[in-house]
Amino acid sequence: MEFFQFSAGKWRSQRTTHHLPFRRAETGDSDINVEALSVDHPKVLEICTLHEVEAELAIGGAHVTWQAAMAWDQEDDENHEGSTIFVLVPDADNSRKGRLLRERGYAEIVPVIGYYEMDDDGGMVLVTEYETMSSVERFWFVGPNLRMRSSTVKRFGGFSTASFCTEFRVDPETAEASESEKADAAAPYVSVFGW
Repeated sequence: MEFFQFSAGKWRSQRTTHHLPFRRAETGDSDINVEALSVDHPKVLEICTLHEVEAELAIGGAHVTWQAAMAWDQEDDENHEGSTIFVLVPDADNSRKGRLLRERGYAEIVPVIGYYEMDDDGGMVLVTEYETMSSVERFWFVGPNLRMRSSTVKRFGGFSTASFCTEFRVDPETAEASESEKADAAAPYVSVFGW
């Protein structure tokens, strides 16, 4: 819960996604809002009921909303936006790992239960198995206002996408991006993969 509480607030994210089978990279940016939810919040109780998990086992959760645009989608004049609820249910013998109940998944838009583990560096690793694919995500803080996120999605027996995000906390009083920030976000990105 400390990780979600530390993540609370508004974030601006710059993302690069590598579509591995096509050897093509796509850039984008998004605005993210994270609200930490107490264990007795109605949404936490609702997600526990959805997944048939006893609410007393949960320690709280988060409500995350986002509005994003990716390079390919901009070509088609499309945007990505949505929201989801996360609920943490730690293992009885080790609270640094357990189940993460989701209202909607990262790789498929369906209710799903993933598994989280806090690693030795303070990062949160989420592993989620879906019917047709699996995803591994890792979130970690470089500083109080800078967070990194990486993810891989594997489907049909091979990796299909790998993403990396740099997310920086936005001061609510200066939430509008400056022209230089917008220009930086639009700058081309060259990956270490060479794509």
